[in-house]
Amino acid sequence: MLFFTQCFGAVLDLIHLRFQHYKAKRVFSAAGQLVCVVNPTHSLKYAPTRCTAAQTSVEQGVLPPCHHHEAVHDPQLVPCTCPLFSCPWEGHLEVVVSHLRQTHRINILQGAEIVFLATDMHLPAPTDWIIMHSCLGHQFLLVLRKQEKYEGHPQFFATMMLIGTPTQADNFTYRLELNRNQRRLKWEATPRSVLECVDSVISDGDCLVLNTSLAQLFSDNGSLAIGIAITTSKVHNAEAEM
Repeated sequence: MLFFTQCFGAVLDLIHLRFQHYKAKRVFSAAGQLVCVVNPTHSLKYAPTRCTAAQTSVEQGVLPPCHHHEAVHDPQLVPCTCPLFSCPWEGHLEVVVSHLRQTHRINILQGAEIVFLATDMHLPAPTDWIIMHSCLGHQFLLVLRKQEKYEGHPQFFATMMLIGTPTQADNFTYRLELNRNQRRLKWEATPRSVLECVDSVISDGDCLVLNTSLAQLFSDNGSLAIGIAITTSKVHNAEAEM
């Protein structure tokens, strides 16, 4: 009986996930957008990390040694950019995508416009939803985080990070859009580089910020659909024409 109960619960979870995916595809397929269902992961990174030191060192043009030991590292190496875990991995920027996919099993979706469907929004903070978006010859990291900036008041933070340098990031513009129940909310900005650390972006509030009430207005049965579009910046286009 116990075996039957466990198997039946797993089947119900799978049916529920496929039903959510089907609903999202039905809503957004008319716009030609790809839909990716993203399950939440409880973050293990909310402890002292290298982010603050790494950001300062990036501004100075060097990277700090790992806090686990005092060995001097190659200044071209960057720490793991995955915000979900305190990962000790370091490597060159061009192999970050391979590390995220192979080690952290982060999905990657291709297309000019996609829909990021985050499930189980009701889970307690801190919780992260993350996916990679391949577009315009580059890879971007979309991070949605539920976090309490003030005790007892969780908020949702969504941002797009370029897996590249800050100079490369300045060439793009990303748009996040929520659209439900005759309400529409848009956030448009220049993506930040993963070298700058997603924790700092959230702390600065330089991202889409939703309180719980606003997130509920745009959610559907505990899932939040975020439309994503990435374009080259107008300044970059003007310079190219000149």
